[in-house]
Amino acid sequence: MTTPTRTDVLIVGAGPAGSAAAARAAEAGHEVVLADAAVFPRDKACGDGLTPRAIAELQHLGLGDWVRGRGENRGLRAAGFGQLLELPWPGGSLPAHGGAVARTELDTRIRAAALERGATGVEGARAVDVERDGDRVAGVVFATDDGPATIACRRLVVADGARSTLGRVLGRVWHRDTAYGVAARGYVRSGRHDDEWISSHLELRGAEDEVLSGYGWVFPLHDGHVNIGVGTLATEARPANIRLRSLIAHYAAQRREDWQLEGEVRDIASALLPMGGAVSGVAGRNWALVGDAAGCVNPLNGEGIDYGLETGRTVVDLLGSDGADADLTLAWPATLRRHYGSAFSIARRLAGLLTTPRLLPLAGPVGMRSRALMTVALRVMGNLVTDEDADLVARAWRLAGRASMRADELPPFPAADLRTPAVAG
Repeated sequence: MTTPTRTDVLIVGAGPAGSAAAARAAEAGHEVVLADAAVFPRDKACGDGLTPRAIAELQHLGLGDWVRGRGENRGLRAAGFGQLLELPWPGGSLPAHGGAVARTELDTRIRAAALERGATGVEGARAVDVERDGDRVAGVVFATDDGPATIACRRLVVADGARSTLGRVLGRVWHRDTAYGVAARGYVRSGRHDDEWISSHLELRGAEDEVLSGYGWVFPLHDGHVNIGVGTLATEARPANIRLRSLIAHYAAQRREDWQLEGEVRDIASALLPMGGAVSGVAGRNWALVGDAAGCVNPLNGEGIDYGLETGRTVVDLLGSDGADADLTLAWPATLRRHYGSAFSIARRLAGLLTTPRLLPLAGPVGMRSRALMTVALRVMGNLVTDEDADLVARAWRLAGRASMRADELPPFPAADLRTPAVAG
């Protein structure tokens, strides 16, 4: 199709965050272009797990029945340090079930929902630069097979993932002194592909039997396969010096008999994840970063789909509240901090502690012996405390988060001019 030359709302990146934003904006009556560097269906390195919070967002998009038809899970089966616990999703203000759908299928379906609502899709267009009009972005320059193309816009939403090429052009900076994630996943056939629980092994061991500051997972996809992966935490001071491909092979060998794995792990892909809002420069006069591009990834489990869907929806509501003249420079970071700041702050602090050598081997056995403690851990680590929840755990989590925020030298979503210590990107 012919690439449009202008639009009201231009969204770069058609993953969950970008497609959710496009669907919301189109429903609100905006002219929307949803552009992506890939041609769909396309893959993305991800665990493919859908928490109840993500399920709730998919229901908002009218995809509840669709995702439910691809299999449900009841909660988390946590293993490690000689213990095995089956922990149901807590429910409450959120659905009491989760899911898992390969990203090749999930992202294609969410994108289709946006196009069905009236967004115009552009594929195979890689955003490489912006055109400016004073402090506003006037358009985005794309590299396509037919040469460069520019799409003019009044407002821009950037949802191009953790690396965020366009975010770097706009001034996004990733601060690596807080915890970040290093992970890899693959797919393998399994005789237990329809298991009712997602499984996490909290005692992840390396080739020399050392305990790593991370976890392994097996997520049933209900299509003959499971998503199998490993993830570890790191900081600038304590980097993760591991070989992900050899680690995932080692982990799969440990799980082979129990999960009835057949053949070799295929389609291995890895990712480096900014977490907990550890990026500055997430907004300007008429543009905003959402999802992974804004560092909206849970520091305790690497989950980002729910945040992507939520931030895509929320940014459009902010645009719609003030019309074309809404200034997002301060409003969007403030909105992100209001929704996620306290939870990200305390989660980053806990994740940083987990990178401390010898802490997990000492604390892990203690935690795994308490079902009550692990039930609380599932809720807070799984991002399952919402603003509507008023129980003791929710209140305590929010209180701890606010205290953590007050002590932060680098708060989540810091000011755009805060540059040190940081890595561009």
